[in-house]
Amino acid sequence: MTLFKYSLSFDQKLAFVSAMLLCLLCIAWEWVISPLRPHGSWMVLKFIPLGLMLPGLYRGNNYSSQATSMIILLYFLEGFARLFEPGLNWILASLELTLSSLVFYGVLKYLGPLKKAAKANRASESHMNEG
Repeated sequence: MTLFKYSLSFDQKLAFVSAMLLCLLCIAWEWVISPLRPHGSWMVLKFIPLGLMLPGLYRGNNYSSQATSMIILLYFLEGFARLFEPGLNWILASLELTLSSLVFYGVLKYLGPLKKAAKANRASESHMNEG
């Protein structure tokens, strides 16, 4: 029995697992560990954009990977902004920065060769159409 139903590369697995952990961190941070308001806040919903990309990342969908590469930058910026808050928040923010960086790295490492292959394919098709 394998953990992943689909055949994923290491980079895809890294991006998926890091994104899943980041979603769990966002929920725990804003609901239980250190919410902005006592008893939780609406900030717990910040996991939704990334959570919507998880099924596509799990299946290795290129569109989901591209969208994740743009969405994950918001989590990185939020982690950086909250890095200087008092209390436990700096630890959670550094964890958010680490996980968002891992997601970004995994997605870019996976999409890089695909983009190069698509560009080479387009170039060969345009070369064949000219001749």
